[in-house]
Amino acid sequence: MDITTALFYVFAAVLLGAAFRVITARSTVHAALFLILAFFNASCIWMLLKAEFLAIALVLVYIGAVMVLFLFVVMMLDINTDGMRQGFWKHLPLAGLVGAFIALEMAAILMGGFRLGQAPELSPAAAQLGNSKLLGIAIYTQYLYPLQIAAVLLLVAIIAAIALTLRQRKDSRSQDPSQQVKVKKADRLRVLKIAPTVELPPVEPAADNNKGAA
Repeated sequence: MDITTALFYVFAAVLLGAAFRVITARSTVHAALFLILAFFNASCIWMLLKAEFLAIALVLVYIGAVMVLFLFVVMMLDINTDGMRQGFWKHLPLAGLVGAFIALEMAAILMGGFRLGQAPELSPAAAQLGNSKLLGIAIYTQYLYPLQIAAVLLLVAIIAAIALTLRQRKDSRSQDPSQQVKVKKADRLRVLKIAPTVELPPVEPAADNNKGAA
């Protein structure tokens, strides 16, 4: 076993362990941190496969931006995870069966890509472009429509996240812009006429005459 194979098994084992902890961690923040660990190990596996562009994109985009925003959203929504986890272990066998069925379906579809074959030979001009530029040309020419569909799905996810943050809560303080525009001076400022009052200085008590005579 060479060093590349050994590193692959190490990264794959850590990736599976982190992915399992994502769905079993009691704290939502801890689950997000385990997901960051899973993404990091997936990027290491892509580096072993010489897909450096995908590895760097996973670290910069998902770990550096998406997961940070996800942590802010988790802390802002303050989701009650105890109520959501009720009945988790009761439904675990059914969830494991569904997960195994999905894994078998993915293996049946992707097994052809795992078979070793002769890699297509690139022309000298294409070989000089580099991996990142060739990937960009393929995405924006051959896979343009799937890229647009993925962009629409991300837009729907953004709208859903905004809708979750705008939900009505008793302890939240929000402002209605339409009500702010309709505000008039008379609604916020009221002038009252109050009669002036004169405060007299305090009167000192008179000295006792008997004490003075003594």
